[in-house]
Amino acid sequence: MRTRPLLLSLLSAAIAPSHAFANNAIEEIVVTAVRQQAALEDLPYASYHVSEDSLKQARSLPESLAGIPGVSVQKTANGQGSPFIRGFTGYRTLALIDGVRYNNSVYRDGPSEYFGLIDSQGLSGLELINGPASVLYGSDAIGGTLNLHSKSPTAFENNGFSKQFRQQLRWSSAENSLRSRSELDIGRGNDWGLLAGFSYKDFGSVKAADLGTLATSGYSERSYDIHYKKQLNEDWQLQALYQNLQQDDVWRTHSTIYAKPFAGSSVGSDLRRSKDQQRRFGYLKLIGQNKTPWIDRTEITLSRQEWIEFGQRQRSSSDWVVERFDSRMSGLDIQLHSQLGDHQFTYGLDIYRDLVDTGRRELDSQGQLIRERIQGPVGDDSRFSQGGIYTQWQYTIHDDWQWQIGSRYTWVRASIARFEDPSNGQVASYAQQWNNVSSSLKLLWQPQDSNWQAWFGISQAFRAPNIADLSRFGASRSNETEIAALALSPEHFLTGEASLRWSNLDADSGALWQLNAFHTDIEDYISSTPTGRIVEGLIEVSKANSSNGYMHGFEAIAQWRLNHHWQLKANASWVQGEQSLPDFRDDQYFSRSMPFSGSAALAWNHLGHKVEIELRHNSKANHLSPADLDDTQRIPPGGTPAFTLLNIRSEHPLSSVGNWYLDLNNVTDEAYRSHGSGINEPGRGISVGVDIRW
Repeated sequence: MRTRPLLLSLLSAAIAPSHAFANNAIEEIVVTAVRQQAALEDLPYASYHVSEDSLKQARSLPESLAGIPGVSVQKTANGQGSPFIRGFTGYRTLALIDGVRYNNSVYRDGPSEYFGLIDSQGLSGLELINGPASVLYGSDAIGGTLNLHSKSPTAFENNGFSKQFRQQLRWSSAENSLRSRSELDIGRGNDWGLLAGFSYKDFGSVKAADLGTLATSGYSERSYDIHYKKQLNEDWQLQALYQNLQQDDVWRTHSTIYAKPFAGSSVGSDLRRSKDQQRRFGYLKLIGQNKTPWIDRTEITLSRQEWIEFGQRQRSSSDWVVERFDSRMSGLDIQLHSQLGDHQFTYGLDIYRDLVDTGRRELDSQGQLIRERIQGPVGDDSRFSQGGIYTQWQYTIHDDWQWQIGSRYTWVRASIARFEDPSNGQVASYAQQWNNVSSSLKLLWQPQDSNWQAWFGISQAFRAPNIADLSRFGASRSNETEIAALALSPEHFLTGEASLRWSNLDADSGALWQLNAFHTDIEDYISSTPTGRIVEGLIEVSKANSSNGYMHGFEAIAQWRLNHHWQLKANASWVQGEQSLPDFRDDQYFSRSMPFSGSAALAWNHLGHKVEIELRHNSKANHLSPADLDDTQRIPPGGTPAFTLLNIRSEHPLSSVGNWYLDLNNVTDEAYRSHGSGINEPGRGISVGVDIRW
């Protein structure tokens, strides 16, 4: 392995990403993704916040993350997007909804479409914690953790009985989309509250610069959600949430004959490749302010999530592959907080169990059954359980210094009742269990009466093989087909971080800058490895603990408040990783390595009128892995071209009932796609929306 120095730090700040409007007032953003309710500046984490305003102006949830330092968004299709956070994606990043685990055991190693199955209009904001969080959440929390905050009834916070209706509409020309959100917010203050929302989205075919209309890139989506709060007594509150989302006819156009080449990329041969998906998610949460000498706060959460996926693929021979899976995950999370003098403790346990059923049928061109396979995209009748106990201790050593020490014990068990044995094609079964202890140590320096702050940390993280690793079956990348892999061990990661921050911001003037850097050592990395066989013209691959490596980089943010109305913001990030691979003498780049990227924005705010002009740049992505070089449908020869975008966003009051906004997107009509994506982004267009309440 070629060694690399630990980069000195660039940033992670308690400010929104570049596409969020500036506020006149200094907003204290409270973080809960680290299982604490504390202001960002008081925590040793690289943290970012995306506001509800930013969410409502983005097309979907993946797009709302574009522009955050350390994050790139890959889109296999228009309805399928996934963030890369510090070089990791898929099941090496963790998503939470109100602190409840969203990742399931069918998550894949590559960019997965499942992040697009969350309605961004049903969220009041999100937090991103860059870096590992296995101490708090166990497996998967490596590149970063996203905590998505569902909208809750504001009537619960008001005085007396109140009700409010809200309607949001958004139309976009180049995206060819129409989006609607309707809400009812009703309740009695400090007693009960209910928020019910319904969203409908109709996405037509994207109109891309230079390429024109991208056929089969449209789809439809509908969802509804209900959030209920009830104050049981002075100390205890009950919360209940239910979400239901369905997507219809989402195509992976890049692998079909309808794809359009970009910068030399190739076109697929499939006649059809599409998916229908549905997600149901709910929880009951009991929150207590215990007011005892030993326990200050208790949270007990019971959760249930179901994903249903139905996929159709018609190959060039006109034969069909029809496959499905149904994942049903249940969870229990108990979290406690204690404040004992200068000692603050966060501790608890969590248990999740995922039950997965799958199927696959192969049909001829007339729809007649050729054969029914033993399994679908992953093993049939699978069980995946994980649980852990954790504790985190924060202590003020001195007026200027705090340390935070945490540790977690996790156990994981995977069992697969039915999968296709790669050696003979017969039914086989599998069961295995793993254990892990991960720890972290962080030191926060925060001098009193000073504008400076710094923190340093070292953290362990891990990821256990999941059902998708062990029993994946069928098409993978553009030219690959995958088979089961049973001899897998957990991955291990060790990350060092350092951050330096200076700020003298107030409501009218001042500046802020922060630098953050990280270096992650990787052992037993699980990746797709060629078996040496060619099956139906595709390279056969199987997962293996095939490499060790590293990932390192920096993130930077600067903000200048010129006066009460004007603000200038900028950020930049760079991530690079290398790994040792079988059959390669030299180290190779990790797949879809994020290129250097940055953005700058000038924002104006006066009497509720807001305007922002943003420039965003991505350098050419030419650090390609061997798999990237073969993925010619998504990655052009030599890498994904650089691009620079100009966006102008504005928002204005609409009498006393709400506001309206007008965005000019991709003003220079740049032809571009995010690195690793299977589809180009929209060309020049406008977006118009309204948000009214009565």
